[in-house]
Amino acid sequence: MKSREFDKKFDEGEDISKYLDVSKARRPEQEQKRVNVDFPLWMIHLLDKEAKRLGVPRQSIIKVWLAERLEKA
Repeated sequence: MKSREFDKKFDEGEDISKYLDVSKARRPEQEQKRVNVDFPLWMIHLLDKEAKRLGVPRQSIIKVWLAERLEKA
């Protein structure tokens, strides 16, 4: 299919997912790598308290706060 035809289908709101091969798709700058970090217990308790208040996992709090801090740097 030519790109013009593909664009037309997309612009008309047609479901174009059947024309895409997402098996090798990736999100640049979004790849993940696992790291281990040791925190003092008082930090864990405060992180858990805040996570419970917001209804999210502890890991989410850590990621968001780190991202905010890194954006400022």
